[in-house]
Amino acid sequence: MAHILLTTFGSLGDLFPYLAIGIELKRRGHAVTIASSPVYAARVAENGLDFHPVRPDLDPTDRKLLAEVMDARRGTERVLRFLSQAVRQSYEDTLPAVQRADIVLTHPITFGSVLAAEKAGVPWVSSVLAPISFLSAHDPPVPSYSAWILKARRFGPGAMRAVWNLGKTATRPWLREVVELRRELGLPADVHPLFGGSDSPIRILALFSKYLAEPQPDWPPQAVVTGFPFYDRGEAPSPELEKFLAGGPPPVVFTLGSSAVEVAGAFYRESIEAVGQIGARAILMVGRGPQDLPPKLPDTVLALTYAPHTAVMPRGAATVHQGGIGTTAQAMRAGKPMLVVPFGHDQFDNANRVKRLGVAETLNRRRYSADRVAPVLRRLLTTTSYAQAAAELGACVHTETGAATAAEAIEQALESRHSL
Repeated sequence: MAHILLTTFGSLGDLFPYLAIGIELKRRGHAVTIASSPVYAARVAENGLDFHPVRPDLDPTDRKLLAEVMDARRGTERVLRFLSQAVRQSYEDTLPAVQRADIVLTHPITFGSVLAAEKAGVPWVSSVLAPISFLSAHDPPVPSYSAWILKARRFGPGAMRAVWNLGKTATRPWLREVVELRRELGLPADVHPLFGGSDSPIRILALFSKYLAEPQPDWPPQAVVTGFPFYDRGEAPSPELEKFLAGGPPPVVFTLGSSAVEVAGAFYRESIEAVGQIGARAILMVGRGPQDLPPKLPDTVLALTYAPHTAVMPRGAATVHQGGIGTTAQAMRAGKPMLVVPFGHDQFDNANRVKRLGVAETLNRRRYSADRVAPVLRRLLTTTSYAQAAAELGACVHTETGAATAAEAIEQALESRHSL
């Protein structure tokens, strides 16, 4: 039995894959601790895993903060600057947990855990949640709706390599405090903390499906695609949800994950009007905060604070979502067509990838109105190629064992370290 530390930071979409891996590692007999923001302590404990609090803390319902970090143009910069400024706290909090661990699994932006593992000399495995993290020149990600980036992709790997190099140079100052702390700790400071500096020399776990992205020649050779580690609690639909699902044709499911839902704007009101125009039913997952909903909903629309994706998406006609990697994973496995409306970060690239698979269409968040959404939904629901491609993709994703594959890779990394 080994003591394995998993570190993560962010939304529920950043927590759930590590919960899934932690549960699998515990099933294999290991002692597992998850280090993350204190807000997640209870959720980790209810799954029988140990928890270690690490600053910075976060409030997942802080709409002002979420509006800033979900900004399409500057959201990622704001997240990285925020974490860089807090890296000393993160390092100090994480170091004691690292020193008690036999091996550490790091999240792409838990910079303090990388520093702690390197300083303590504890072996570590890194992970990425979405293909955009690799910045491949051969399979270029789409970081936004920026027209010039989309045009640059047409000129091939050489042009994209130059673009990514410029991007790395431009973003390194966002993580100035991480570089400074590396230097103070006597660690190499000539690396980019996010691109290269966050990559374990032992193993990098790509925690997504090979159907979303296949390994490329310029990916790190130690990268392993595991498949999505799904965190499924086996929740049954509520009586209200079950009654609605059984009471008519499959509905269109609308969800914005756990972060974008807090800055939804008119998303749900426009969605109600759109399904009304095409005569479809709808389930809205609206979160805990107030949304811009009409005083009385049509009988064909059900609004819920929360519903388990595994209980809803497979029984829907299509899913409309923000493109977060966790939501995208569930929608892919559900085997139904999608309309993806990216808000920020990796969501633009995830949207582009499922569109390339023939299972989805995308729509700019700023152009999300009933009159634009309705014809797209009608096309998704009536064009058989979407349903066929989605069903085939869902069947393929169902065969993947992301949590088990990730757990095996961690065990192999630990075994190889012990054999040295």
